[in-house]
Amino acid sequence: MGAMSADNIHGLILALSSSVFIGSSFIIKKKGLRKAGSTGTRAGAGGYTYLKEPWWWVGMITMIFGEVANFAAYAFAPAILVTPLGALSIIFSAVLAHFILHETLHIFGVVGCMLCLVGSTTIVLHAPQERKIESVKEVWNLATEPGFLVYTAVVLILIVVLIVYAPRYGTKHMTVYIGICSLTGSLTVMCAKAVGIALKLSFSGSNQFIYFQTWFFTLAVIICCLLQLNYLNKALDTFNTAVVSPFYYVMFTTLTILASMIMFKEWDSQSASQIMTELCGFVTILSGTFLLHRTMDMGSSLSSGSTPIFLPPSSNASVHSRNSDL
Repeated sequence: MGAMSADNIHGLILALSSSVFIGSSFIIKKKGLRKAGSTGTRAGAGGYTYLKEPWWWVGMITMIFGEVANFAAYAFAPAILVTPLGALSIIFSAVLAHFILHETLHIFGVVGCMLCLVGSTTIVLHAPQERKIESVKEVWNLATEPGFLVYTAVVLILIVVLIVYAPRYGTKHMTVYIGICSLTGSLTVMCAKAVGIALKLSFSGSNQFIYFQTWFFTLAVIICCLLQLNYLNKALDTFNTAVVSPFYYVMFTTLTILASMIMFKEWDSQSASQIMTELCGFVTILSGTFLLHRTMDMGSSLSSGSTPIFLPPSSNASVHSRNSDL
């Protein structure tokens, strides 16, 4: 394992900052969605009264800060390093949801958080170096290779199918809303990385905004972000935050790493042992998110003897009534 490059360190710091902001934003936005839902049509039912709720806007601003930091991180470090660190936002989200929204954090949820930390550390220590790119045209060439064009076509078809079936199945199956967000997110990251590289090169003296490719990637980022925002709001308003966060993370991270492998071929310069170590770290993170997901299922058994961690005595009933709170 070689020493981390300066770019990777910058990307790491930005990714960690992003996790803090984004993890907090889930809770703040959920609080706003709850308040808006009590006075108007819920977002999950197609309402937009949350746009008048100050708490939702605070959460939105917090998420923007997190996304900006995340966006900048992709300009410095490869997706295999930046994306898995999103697991840390799950930890912040799960803990804050426990204290602020009274959504139970069971002992296995704590274990899940620890696994996410271990997996993230493993990936950070073995992440590949960022590929040197001198022009946004190089990114365009990578994006228009047959392999990535096929991936993009498949993703777009799946997104359209899920959007068509969202009104009927979205409120019953979380996979629909999160699937749209995750599939779109994998393309968003690739485009955001291109724009980030363009900005980085432009600030270094090589203006990349004279090329149409930069503006194409910028427009794609805006459209994808708006689509993700709409369906993420629906998911947060309909389902428990402590379930949405890890499920979204698992799908988004898996698809983003897959897209990055196809487009940037970031593992080409690594040995088999390094790749296996990173995969082990990723599986460890997935195990942690699975435990966090299963934690919510244990809520129904708390009254029969299970002992939660950090759970106020008066909060037991909130687990069983969380759907009525939304």
